[in-house]
Amino acid sequence: MHAARISLFALMLAAAGLPLYIHLPRYASAELGMSLATLGAILAVIRVVDFVQDPALGWLIDRYEHARGAFAALACLGMAAGFLMLYTLIPAAGGLVWLIAALVLLFSAYSLGTILFYGHSTSLAGSPEALIRLAGWREGGTLAGIILAALAPSLLQQAGANGGGYAAFGILLALICVGVWALTRPLWQIPSSPEAPVTWAALRRAGGLRLLVLALVNSLPVAMTSTLFLFFVDEKLALPDLAGPFLILFFLAAGLSVPIWTRASAAYGARQVLVPAMALAILSFSGAALLPAGAAWAFAAICIGSGAALGADMVILPVLFSTALARAGLRGGQAFGLWTFAAKLSLAAAAVILLPALQLSGFEPGGPNGASALMALTLAYAVLPCLIKLLAIALVMRLPREVSLS
Repeated sequence: MHAARISLFALMLAAAGLPLYIHLPRYASAELGMSLATLGAILAVIRVVDFVQDPALGWLIDRYEHARGAFAALACLGMAAGFLMLYTLIPAAGGLVWLIAALVLLFSAYSLGTILFYGHSTSLAGSPEALIRLAGWREGGTLAGIILAALAPSLLQQAGANGGGYAAFGILLALICVGVWALTRPLWQIPSSPEAPVTWAALRRAGGLRLLVLALVNSLPVAMTSTLFLFFVDEKLALPDLAGPFLILFFLAAGLSVPIWTRASAAYGARQVLVPAMALAILSFSGAALLPAGAAWAFAAICIGSGAALGADMVILPVLFSTALARAGLRGGQAFGLWTFAAKLSLAAAAVILLPALQLSGFEPGGPNGASALMALTLAYAVLPCLIKLLAIALVMRLPREVSLS
């Protein structure tokens, strides 16, 4: 298995996932002068495009398997161009149209790369039984990419970069995308095993639809907390200088927990492991609702607990989906087109729901926020995600007891 190349490709993709939603609210507000409600509306419109686009991209990848190398090049170079447009090449006029075009290009290239990568999982692993080992390398790269992309703007700013470090950030990400394309081309020369086309009926029989719904609901709490993380640390906790260390703690805990969750799932079953992992997330974030300003050590503990819970989500659910497809002999492209759409829908839904609601509550990034605005931020960051996680636990409890990673 091409372990290092798998990690590198995952690292690149991760930069356009959670970190983008961590940075976008503050970047759009501080650097572009855009309201939170406007940003939420833009993301909602883009998700409408994804509803048609992502399954279509999956169909194209399945239909033209011999062109996987070309698809990978389009994904990597498209992401490079999207990052430059978003963060670096901002025009003096027409910024709104430019931002929309940059996000459409970036999200489209990200979708293409993600669907290609995850749909090719069984071929990259060599067998369904090896999927869990592939997931370890993939999620390790993903976590490294998240940490890099989440921290890079502030580090670049400290090193002297202008504009909050974002202009240099766009160049850095573009260079990473081009480098990853050059280094990972052998991945797409691995032949795919013969598989049947995906239909709704076949996906339902394989248990894939149940897992898609679970993935969508379960990813919403992480999407919400990621979207509001910087606001919560800056405004509620009044600890802006510790945002970087908190992020490192969160994702380091996620990475270190992956082998633990993997072994536990193999020993006891995914269903039995997901429930306590989700309960840990609820316990962690419910504690965040009670924190006063300046509670650095308590929030650090919450970052560790919630990060460890995220590790279970990242490794178990995609492998369950890949295993279900492999057992049913179904092609991965179209199926992971739906999976990618579900993941992006959760991130966009968090922004679409929360950002306008916060603005209506009177919350202003970097502004003088009163008690009611900070209470709205706390409810959105720490309480609502816990309620949704309870629904995810209910869905896990309805999974068949025989669900496993092997």
